Amino acid sequence: MIRKIDYLQPIQTKVGRVAIPYIDNSRSFKIYYGGGVKTINIGFTNSFLVSDDLVTFMNANSLNVFDRGTVKNLSGMCQQFYMGDSLVLFFDGIRSEYKAYYNGSIYPIENFLAGAPIDVIKVSDNIAAYINYANQFHLFYHGNIIQQDEYQVNSFDVGRNTVAYVDINNQFRIFHDGKTRKVDDFKPASYVAGDNLVAFVGSDNHFKIFYNDSVYNIGFFTPTYQVGDNIVAYEDPSGYFKVFYKGDIITLESYYPDNFKIKYNSLAYVNRTNTLRMFSEGEIYDVTTADLVNWDLFYDVVQYQIGQNIFRIFYKGTEYE
Repeated sequence: MIRKIDYLQPIQTKVGRVAIPYIDNSRSFKIYYGGGVKTINIGFTNSFLVSDDLVTFMNANSLNVFDRGTVKNLSGMCQQFYMGDSLVLFFDGIRSEYKAYYNGSIYPIENFLAGAPIDVIKVSDNIAAYINYANQFHLFYHGNIIQQDEYQVNSFDVGRNTVAYVDINNQFRIFHDGKTRKVDDFKPASYVAGDNLVAFVGSDNHFKIFYNDSVYNIGFFTPTYQVGDNIVAYEDPSGYFKVFYKGDIITLESYYPDNFKIKYNSLAYVNRTNTLRMFSEGEIYDVTTADLVNWDLFYDVVQYQIGQNIFRIFYKGTEYE
Protein backbone atom coordinates (compact mmCIF):
# COMPACT_ATOMS: atom_id res chain seq x y z
CA MET A 1 0.00 0.00 0.00
CA ILE A 2 1.11 3.58 -0.70
CA ARG A 3 0.40 6.09 2.06
CA LYS A 4 0.97 9.83 2.30
CA ILE A 5 2.63 10.45 5.65
CA ASP A 6 3.51 14.17 5.36
CA TYR A 7 2.60 17.16 3.22
CA LEU A 8 6.06 18.73 2.97
CA GLN A 9 9.40 17.23 2.03
CA PRO A 10 11.33 16.17 5.16
CA ILE A 11 14.76 17.58 6.01
CA GLN A 12 16.22 14.13 6.67
CA THR A 13 14.91 10.59 6.23
CA LYS A 14 16.28 7.09 6.92
CA VAL A 15 14.68 3.75 6.08
CA GLY A 16 14.59 0.72 8.39
CA ARG A 17 12.88 -2.61 8.01
CA VAL A 18 9.90 -1.79 10.27
CA ALA A 19 10.20 1.99 10.74
CA ILE A 20 11.02 5.17 8.80
CA PRO A 21 12.35 7.93 11.08
CA TYR A 22 12.56 11.46 9.71
CA ILE A 23 12.91 15.10 10.67
CA ASP A 24 10.05 16.99 9.07
CA ASN A 25 10.05 20.43 7.50
CA SER A 26 9.54 22.11 10.89
CA ARG A 27 12.39 20.04 12.49
CA SER A 28 10.01 17.80 14.44
CA PHE A 29 11.31 14.26 14.82
CA LYS A 30 8.76 11.71 13.65
CA ILE A 31 8.69 7.95 13.05
CA TYR A 32 6.45 6.12 10.61
CA TYR A 33 5.67 2.76 12.24
CA GLY A 34 2.84 0.25 12.04
CA GLY A 35 0.91 2.18 9.41
CA GLY A 36 0.95 5.56 11.16
CA VAL A 37 3.19 8.48 12.11
CA LYS A 38 4.22 9.19 15.68
CA THR A 39 5.71 12.57 16.65
CA ILE A 40 8.60 11.91 19.05
CA ASN A 41 9.57 15.51 19.84
CA ILE A 42 9.56 19.01 18.40
CA GLY A 43 13.03 20.27 17.54
CA PHE A 44 15.11 18.36 20.10
CA THR A 45 16.67 15.56 18.06
CA ASN A 46 20.10 16.31 16.58
CA SER A 47 20.90 12.88 15.08
CA PHE A 48 19.28 9.47 14.57
CA LEU A 49 19.98 5.98 13.22
CA VAL A 50 17.73 3.12 12.15
CA SER A 51 18.24 -0.63 11.84
CA ASP A 52 16.01 -3.64 11.20
CA ASP A 53 14.19 -3.39 14.52
CA LEU A 54 15.29 -0.21 16.31
CA VAL A 55 15.60 3.55 15.98
CA THR A 56 18.16 5.35 18.14
CA PHE A 57 18.22 9.11 18.45
CA MET A 58 20.18 11.75 20.32
CA ASN A 59 18.62 14.74 22.06
CA ALA A 60 21.73 16.75 22.93
CA ASN A 61 23.74 14.13 24.92
CA SER A 62 20.73 11.96 25.77
CA LEU A 63 20.56 8.57 24.02
CA ASN A 64 17.10 7.14 23.35
CA VAL A 65 15.69 4.10 21.56
CA PHE A 66 12.40 3.54 19.76
CA ASP A 67 11.53 -0.15 19.98
CA ARG A 68 8.22 -1.70 18.90
CA GLY A 69 6.35 1.58 19.25
CA THR A 70 7.81 2.59 22.62
CA VAL A 71 10.48 5.20 23.41
CA LYS A 72 12.98 4.42 26.15
CA ASN A 73 15.80 6.62 27.46
CA LEU A 74 19.07 4.66 27.66
CA SER A 75 21.39 7.32 29.06
CA GLY A 76 21.17 11.00 29.94
CA MET A 77 24.85 11.42 29.05
CA CYS A 78 26.21 9.35 26.18
CA GLN A 79 28.90 10.16 23.62
CA GLN A 80 29.73 6.63 22.46
CA PHE A 81 27.35 3.93 21.26
CA TYR A 82 27.19 1.12 18.71
CA MET A 83 24.00 -0.12 17.08
CA GLY A 84 22.91 -3.42 15.52
CA ASP A 85 19.54 -4.59 14.26
CA SER A 86 18.21 -5.53 17.71
CA LEU A 87 21.08 -4.43 19.95
CA VAL A 88 22.60 -1.16 21.22
CA LEU A 89 25.87 -1.14 23.15
CA PHE A 90 26.60 2.22 24.78
CA PHE A 91 28.69 4.00 27.38
CA ASP A 92 26.58 5.53 30.15
CA GLY A 93 28.51 8.64 31.15
CA ILE A 94 26.46 9.12 34.32
CA ARG A 95 27.41 5.74 35.82
CA SER A 96 30.70 5.37 33.88
CA GLU A 97 29.61 1.96 32.68
CA TYR A 98 29.21 0.14 29.37
CA LYS A 99 25.72 -1.27 28.92
CA ALA A 100 23.72 -3.12 26.31
CA TYR A 101 20.08 -2.70 25.34
CA TYR A 102 18.54 -5.89 23.96
CA ASN A 103 14.97 -7.19 23.75
CA GLY A 104 13.57 -4.42 25.92
CA SER A 105 16.11 -4.72 28.76
CA ILE A 106 19.36 -2.98 29.72
CA TYR A 107 22.32 -5.17 30.71
CA PRO A 108 25.56 -4.07 32.46
CA ILE A 109 28.63 -4.92 30.37
CA GLU A 110 31.83 -3.41 31.78
CA ASN A 111 32.55 -0.87 34.50
CA PHE A 112 34.80 1.93 33.26
CA LEU A 113 36.15 2.52 36.78
CA ALA A 114 37.73 -0.94 36.74
CA GLY A 115 40.29 0.05 34.13
CA ALA A 116 40.86 1.71 30.76
CA PRO A 117 37.93 2.38 28.42
CA ILE A 118 37.01 -0.17 25.78
CA ASP A 119 38.60 0.88 22.50
CA VAL A 120 37.86 -2.15 20.32
CA ILE A 121 34.13 -2.86 19.95
CA LYS A 122 32.16 -4.26 17.03
CA VAL A 123 28.38 -4.70 16.97
CA SER A 124 26.36 -6.52 14.34
CA ASP A 125 22.70 -7.48 14.05
CA ASN A 126 22.25 -9.29 17.37
CA ILE A 127 25.77 -9.72 18.77
CA ALA A 128 28.58 -7.56 20.16
CA ALA A 129 32.26 -8.43 20.51
CA TYR A 130 34.86 -6.43 22.39
CA ILE A 131 38.23 -6.54 24.14
CA ASN A 132 37.71 -5.44 27.74
CA TYR A 133 39.95 -3.51 30.13
CA ALA A 134 41.79 -6.73 31.07
CA ASN A 135 42.51 -7.54 27.39
CA GLN A 136 39.99 -10.40 27.46
CA PHE A 137 37.81 -11.13 24.45
CA HIS A 138 34.12 -11.08 25.39
CA LEU A 139 30.85 -11.45 23.48
CA PHE A 140 27.37 -10.22 24.30
CA TYR A 141 24.83 -12.58 22.74
CA HIS A 142 21.14 -13.12 23.51
CA GLY A 143 21.40 -11.22 26.79
CA ASN A 144 24.47 -13.07 28.05
CA ILE A 145 28.13 -12.11 28.40
CA ILE A 146 30.30 -14.89 26.98
CA GLN A 147 33.94 -14.94 28.09
CA GLN A 148 35.14 -16.11 24.71
CA ASP A 149 38.89 -15.93 25.23
CA GLU A 150 41.07 -15.10 28.23
CA TYR A 151 43.64 -13.38 26.03
CA GLN A 152 43.46 -10.48 23.61
CA VAL A 153 42.73 -11.67 20.08
CA ASN A 154 44.65 -10.38 17.07
CA SER A 155 41.58 -9.43 15.02
CA PHE A 156 37.85 -10.11 14.78
CA ASP A 157 34.71 -9.35 12.77
CA VAL A 158 31.01 -9.77 13.56
CA GLY A 159 27.80 -10.71 11.75
CA ARG A 160 24.38 -12.04 12.70
CA ASN A 161 24.87 -14.89 15.21
CA THR A 162 28.52 -14.98 14.13
CA VAL A 163 31.96 -13.80 15.25
CA ALA A 164 35.11 -14.68 13.30
CA TYR A 165 38.46 -14.05 14.97
CA VAL A 166 42.18 -14.80 14.98
CA ASP A 167 43.26 -15.77 18.50
CA ILE A 168 46.56 -15.08 20.27
CA ASN A 169 48.06 -18.21 18.67
CA ASN A 170 47.08 -17.04 15.16
CA GLN A 171 44.45 -19.77 14.88
CA PHE A 172 41.30 -18.85 12.96
CA ARG A 173 38.08 -19.51 14.88
CA ILE A 174 34.40 -18.88 14.26
CA PHE A 175 31.75 -18.50 16.95
CA HIS A 176 28.36 -19.26 15.44
CA ASP A 177 25.00 -19.77 17.12
CA GLY A 178 26.57 -20.53 20.51
CA LYS A 179 29.36 -22.85 19.31
CA THR A 180 33.02 -22.13 18.54
CA ARG A 181 34.89 -23.96 15.78
CA LYS A 182 38.58 -23.89 14.88
CA VAL A 183 38.54 -23.36 11.13
CA ASP A 184 42.29 -23.12 10.45
CA ASP A 185 45.51 -23.56 12.41
CA PHE A 186 46.83 -20.38 10.79
CA LYS A 187 45.40 -16.91 10.29
CA PRO A 188 43.62 -16.23 6.98
CA ALA A 189 44.87 -13.73 4.43
CA SER A 190 41.53 -11.91 4.79
CA TYR A 191 38.05 -12.50 6.18
CA VAL A 192 34.68 -10.76 6.49
CA ALA A 193 31.65 -11.86 8.55
CA GLY A 194 28.05 -11.58 7.37
CA ASP A 195 24.70 -12.96 8.47
CA ASN A 196 25.39 -16.54 9.59
CA LEU A 197 28.40 -16.72 7.28
CA VAL A 198 32.08 -15.82 6.96
CA ALA A 199 33.96 -15.38 3.69
CA PHE A 200 37.73 -15.76 3.88
CA VAL A 201 40.91 -16.49 1.99
CA GLY A 202 42.60 -19.21 4.01
CA SER A 203 46.26 -19.71 4.79
CA ASP A 204 46.33 -22.19 1.87
CA ASN A 205 45.20 -19.38 -0.51
CA HIS A 206 41.82 -21.02 -1.11
CA PHE A 207 38.74 -18.80 -1.14
CA LYS A 208 36.23 -20.32 1.30
CA ILE A 209 32.85 -19.52 2.80
CA PHE A 210 31.63 -20.75 6.17
CA TYR A 211 27.86 -21.16 6.05
CA ASN A 212 25.33 -23.30 7.91
CA ASP A 213 28.06 -25.06 9.94
CA SER A 214 29.94 -26.07 6.77
CA VAL A 215 32.98 -24.66 4.97
CA TYR A 216 32.55 -24.33 1.19
CA ASN A 217 35.84 -24.38 -0.73
CA ILE A 218 35.17 -22.05 -3.67
CA GLY A 219 38.59 -22.43 -5.28
CA PHE A 220 42.32 -21.77 -5.28
CA PHE A 221 42.36 -18.03 -5.93
CA THR A 222 42.39 -14.70 -4.09
CA PRO A 223 39.31 -12.77 -5.24
CA THR A 224 37.96 -9.30 -4.90
CA TYR A 225 34.91 -9.94 -2.73
CA GLN A 226 32.28 -8.16 -0.70
CA VAL A 227 29.98 -9.45 2.02
CA GLY A 228 26.56 -7.95 2.71
CA ASP A 229 24.11 -9.60 5.08
CA ASN A 230 23.21 -12.95 3.42
CA ILE A 231 25.21 -12.49 0.21
CA VAL A 232 28.87 -12.87 -0.77
CA ALA A 233 29.69 -11.23 -4.11
CA TYR A 234 33.05 -11.99 -5.72
CA GLU A 235 35.12 -12.03 -8.90
CA ASP A 236 36.17 -15.50 -9.99
CA PRO A 237 39.52 -16.31 -11.71
CA SER A 238 37.94 -15.72 -15.15
CA GLY A 239 36.70 -12.27 -14.15
CA TYR A 240 33.06 -13.35 -13.83
CA PHE A 241 30.77 -11.69 -11.31
CA LYS A 242 29.28 -14.31 -9.01
CA VAL A 243 27.28 -14.45 -5.79
CA PHE A 244 27.13 -17.04 -3.04
CA TYR A 245 23.65 -17.17 -1.53
CA LYS A 246 22.54 -19.77 1.02
CA GLY A 247 24.80 -22.50 -0.35
CA ASP A 248 24.30 -21.76 -4.06
CA ILE A 249 26.64 -19.98 -6.50
CA ILE A 250 25.01 -17.87 -9.23
CA THR A 251 26.78 -16.13 -12.14
CA LEU A 252 25.51 -12.61 -12.80
CA GLU A 253 27.90 -11.17 -15.40
CA SER A 254 31.00 -12.08 -17.43
CA TYR A 255 32.79 -9.11 -15.80
CA TYR A 256 33.06 -7.64 -12.31
CA PRO A 257 31.13 -4.33 -12.07
CA ASP A 258 32.70 -1.24 -10.53
CA ASN A 259 29.68 -0.41 -8.37
CA PHE A 260 26.93 -2.47 -6.81
CA LYS A 261 24.90 -2.45 -3.60
CA ILE A 262 24.12 -5.38 -1.31
CA LYS A 263 21.37 -5.35 1.30
CA TYR A 264 19.73 -8.25 3.13
CA ASN A 265 18.93 -10.92 0.48
CA SER A 266 19.49 -8.69 -2.55
CA LEU A 267 22.14 -7.13 -4.78
CA ALA A 268 21.59 -4.43 -7.43
CA TYR A 269 23.71 -2.69 -10.07
CA VAL A 270 23.56 -1.09 -13.53
CA ASN A 271 25.28 -3.32 -16.08
CA ARG A 272 27.06 -2.46 -19.33
CA THR A 273 23.83 -2.52 -21.33
CA ASN A 274 22.43 0.20 -19.03
CA THR A 275 20.05 -2.27 -17.40
CA LEU A 276 19.27 -1.94 -13.71
CA ARG A 277 19.67 -5.56 -12.65
CA MET A 278 18.68 -7.06 -9.33
CA PHE A 279 19.50 -10.38 -7.70
CA SER A 280 17.04 -11.11 -4.90
CA GLU A 281 16.41 -14.30 -2.95
CA GLY A 282 17.97 -16.47 -5.64
CA GLU A 283 16.21 -14.81 -8.61
CA ILE A 284 17.63 -12.40 -11.23
CA TYR A 285 15.48 -9.49 -12.45
CA ASP A 286 16.10 -6.89 -15.17
CA VAL A 287 14.30 -4.01 -13.51
CA THR A 288 14.52 -1.31 -16.20
CA THR A 289 16.57 -0.14 -19.19
CA ALA A 290 15.44 3.48 -18.85
CA ASP A 291 17.94 6.27 -18.20
CA LEU A 292 18.06 6.69 -14.44
CA VAL A 293 18.40 9.91 -12.48
CA ASN A 294 19.28 7.86 -9.39
CA TRP A 295 18.48 4.58 -7.68
CA ASP A 296 18.97 2.91 -4.32
CA LEU A 297 18.51 -0.43 -2.60
CA PHE A 298 16.66 -0.70 0.71
CA TYR A 299 16.69 -4.24 2.09
CA ASP A 300 15.08 -6.23 -0.78
CA VAL A 301 13.45 -3.19 -2.41
CA VAL A 302 14.85 -1.12 -5.29
CA GLN A 303 13.76 2.49 -5.59
CA TYR A 304 14.62 4.40 -8.76
CA GLN A 305 13.85 7.71 -10.43
CA ILE A 306 13.23 8.35 -14.13
CA GLY A 307 13.04 11.94 -15.32
CA GLN A 308 12.05 14.83 -13.12
CA ASN A 309 9.23 13.39 -11.01
CA ILE A 310 8.79 9.71 -11.86
CA PHE A 311 9.60 7.44 -8.92
CA ARG A 312 9.16 3.67 -8.99
CA ILE A 313 9.54 0.77 -6.59
CA PHE A 314 10.56 -2.79 -7.53
CA TYR A 315 10.01 -5.67 -5.13
CA LYS A 316 9.92 -9.45 -5.77
CA GLY A 317 9.37 -9.08 -9.50
CA THR A 318 6.63 -6.45 -9.26
CA GLU A 319 6.95 -2.76 -10.11
CA TYR A 320 5.00 -0.11 -8.21
CA GLU A 321 4.48 3.48 -9.41
